[in-house]
Amino acid sequence: MPTFPPTFAEDVIDAPAQRQFEFFVDEHRAALASCLDGLSEEQARRSLVPSRTTLLGLVKHVTFVEQVWFDEAITSRSRAEIGIPATPDESFVLAADDTIAAVRERYLAVCAASRRATADLGLDDRVPGNRRGPLPLRWVYLHVLRELAQHCGHADILREQLLADG
Repeated sequence: MPTFPPTFAEDVIDAPAQRQFEFFVDEHRAALASCLDGLSEEQARRSLVPSRTTLLGLVKHVTFVEQVWFDEAITSRSRAEIGIPATPDESFVLAADDTIAAVRERYLAVCAASRRATADLGLDDRVPGNRRGPLPLRWVYLHVLRELAQHCGHADILREQLLADG
């Protein structure tokens, strides 16, 4: 995964809060999209932990996360209507046709859709479609950032293990 330059955050220090949220979320999105770079299909699918977590499954899962928070939460469409699994655990399951290229392409497309879904919203606007009830977009950004950061850490460790094993 790419190492962030030491001044990456300085680009948005004086930017409005919403731009700061978008910047940090996009930075983590990019890191997760790149975690598959240079890996074979076998490496991307290799299981190194007892859970369903693989690098390819992790990118598939964060695609699900994007759709839960920037489609379901904003539009109030059901997961079935969106075409995503009912539970987070199911979102790690890989199909035979889940290749690095296909999963990454889907992830990038969903991230672009997430950006479009929030383009006309402000941080204090409430999104209606979460089981907790209406939530401010600010909370959604913070939650997604927390989840993406956690998964970036997982990806770093899995990638380090894969590259050490060859």
